[in-house]
Amino acid sequence: MRDLEGRYVNCCSLRYGLSFFIHFCNIAIAAQRVCLSLTMVVMVNTTYSHELHNSSTNELLTNVKNPVYDWSPETQGLILSSIFYGAAIIQLPSGYLSGIYSIKKIVGCGLFLSSLCSLLIPLAAAFGKTSVIVCRVVQGIAQGMASTGQHEIWTKWAPPRERGRLTSICLSGFLLGSFIVLLVTGFICESLGWPIVFYIFSAYGGVLCLLWFVLVYDDPKDHPCISISEKQYITSSLVQQFSSSQQSLPIKSMLKSLPIWAISFATFGYFWSNTILFLYIPMYINSILHVNIKENGLLSALPFLFAWICGILSGQMADFFSSRSILSTTNIRKLFTTLGLLLPVLFSMCLLYLSSSYFSTVIFLILASATGAFSLPGMMINALDIAPRYYGFLKGVTILVGMIGGLISSTLTGIIINQDPESPWFEVFFLMTAVCLACLIFYLIFGEGEIQEWAKERKHTRL
Repeated sequence: MRDLEGRYVNCCSLRYGLSFFIHFCNIAIAAQRVCLSLTMVVMVNTTYSHELHNSSTNELLTNVKNPVYDWSPETQGLILSSIFYGAAIIQLPSGYLSGIYSIKKIVGCGLFLSSLCSLLIPLAAAFGKTSVIVCRVVQGIAQGMASTGQHEIWTKWAPPRERGRLTSICLSGFLLGSFIVLLVTGFICESLGWPIVFYIFSAYGGVLCLLWFVLVYDDPKDHPCISISEKQYITSSLVQQFSSSQQSLPIKSMLKSLPIWAISFATFGYFWSNTILFLYIPMYINSILHVNIKENGLLSALPFLFAWICGILSGQMADFFSSRSILSTTNIRKLFTTLGLLLPVLFSMCLLYLSSSYFSTVIFLILASATGAFSLPGMMINALDIAPRYYGFLKGVTILVGMIGGLISSTLTGIIINQDPESPWFEVFFLMTAVCLACLIFYLIFGEGEIQEWAKERKHTRL
């Protein structure tokens, strides 16, 4: 199938199959990352009695299925956050190495190691909290390898006018994975025991890992199953933007590049708001709506589902504007970055002032959390436009900056809630609004969508 300009755009093509396959891999990564947040509820029970002589047979079986550990709230927080420290450590090395070594091996090894760590968490818990923390740090390193490294694959597989939809399909897998985990983990814990949660998602990741090494190739030129027409379309569309020759990183030029700083600040704002909205959704629902735990779990899952839908649709819209030449690449990135940063703070303000009923609160909460996904075809892939040769490294840099924003926002939100338990959300959302608006303004002023001079291939001549 070809469009009006003769471009090969068959959605059943191999590059779209690769995009959906990475989508399912990201579901596994998100599931393995998030599931501990819910299983922790049954792993730790401060009201549990260690005297089992009066327990019934059912209670004894339940204890076998769901071992209980005496971990303090501080320990629980350290266990849950340790995966992010592991991911932060690996961002720059992973981004740099993905531009040098095989993406197939980097992502495949990361997915395998993450699945292995998920399999070992129940055993690690039996040995103690330190074992779990170490396991989660290693898992964070593995997931950082897979999550950051996968972006580099699109420097050779994604035609410029299809980058929005291809990358949004991939990245939306993280959102769908979180939704699935929040939806099914409670039922698995209740019927089979919390260790089975880790075994199931570990097995799922292991199967995908095997398929990854068999089906995925770094370059469309090397894939044995790709059609000649698709191969020619991809290579011809990228011939002026990417060269296989390796060059050293122009660090000084990157540090002086305002478009890189713009992407970094926008990513900082995105992670700031996204971390607050998704990490503290259950707490907000509990403090405002006062629902039971099952209803809380369902309401906490819904934003991820709608975010997944927004992510898919935004990628389609971005490439529609590009293929019809309705907007330039720069304006497309700025439009969707604006939507991804502005709409969440707008609907967060609506939560404070316009949510007068249960349904209005739920609707504004879903919209505030889901609309951040519009950033996927915005600043989240902007580095691929301005420096495709160094996309892997720049992606590692910008994600690291974003993760710093997420860590700061989650820490400050916890402090605010602890100091002002009566009305903390006003301060939380107003601070979030200020940060996002500042980052957005900087991005709108300095963001660009064209390849920078320092990112072009340098040809050396002798005089």
